[in-house]
Amino acid sequence: MTVINREAFGRVGIWSPALKTTGDASARRGEVEEAVAELDELGYGTIWLGGSPSVADAAAVVAATRRTTVATGILSIWQYPAQDVAEQVAQLDERAPGRFVLGLGASHEALAPGRYAKPYSTMVAYLDDLDAARHPVSAGQRVLAALGPKMLKLSAERTLGAHPYLVTVDHVAQARTTLGPKALLAPELKVVLDTDRESAGATARNVLGMYLQLPNYTSNLLRLGFTEDDFASGGSDRLLDALFVRGDVEQVKERVAAFHAAGADHVALQALPPADRATELPRDDWRELAAALLD
Repeated sequence: MTVINREAFGRVGIWSPALKTTGDASARRGEVEEAVAELDELGYGTIWLGGSPSVADAAAVVAATRRTTVATGILSIWQYPAQDVAEQVAQLDERAPGRFVLGLGASHEALAPGRYAKPYSTMVAYLDDLDAARHPVSAGQRVLAALGPKMLKLSAERTLGAHPYLVTVDHVAQARTTLGPKALLAPELKVVLDTDRESAGATARNVLGMYLQLPNYTSNLLRLGFTEDDFASGGSDRLLDALFVRGDVEQVKERVAAFHAAGADHVALQALPPADRATELPRDDWRELAAALLD
């Protein structure tokens, strides 16, 4: 069975929902392959595919890169049956051993209408099915999207660790305590490389508004001490400052260092372009971040 060690993730990676190449995104395959090949050359430790990607999406990124770890961030357990996923992971491992990590998540009720029920117990059953598959996906090749204590503990017990999304430095510290010292902790961090605070705030609020409609995230933020007032009008400045880096690469370096100091092994950076370019791959940002953060 494939086991990925924590060092294979590197200290910094890139997270993007725009790296899928299957289905409606097939027309972008060439563009995505060129972009991820550059991420590989720049030295990022892991490329995370967002937006409920499939194993096939990840396979295209693995094929276009040479050394970078590739992970789903995250594959929805409601969308892809465990037995099918296990077979696809086995086929990918044959072609590129040790390059792929299966990031799993229970997503949100609003994104899985008619299917979403008992997310914790369903995740446990899904992991059981991966263990029992003809070609099992080992605990050492999977991570969980986890915010609350129960899912964090499950990620430490049944997988490499946790990939929390939309979190603060305080959450990273709390997650490390819950996970213990041995499990992987690889949070996502949103970055707006724009020193104009007003325009950077507009970009951040344009992204954050969707997440503030999802109880999984708002419940976690309330646990962290934010209030309903912080969720109004796309998010208060206090909330934006906790969840995003708005500014230059030096500020990004400071926040990444704070995440690491709080217990993160790896930080997955999501660079956010302005709303009018939201579907573009932010390759200039990726280059600028690499120059500042990677040796």
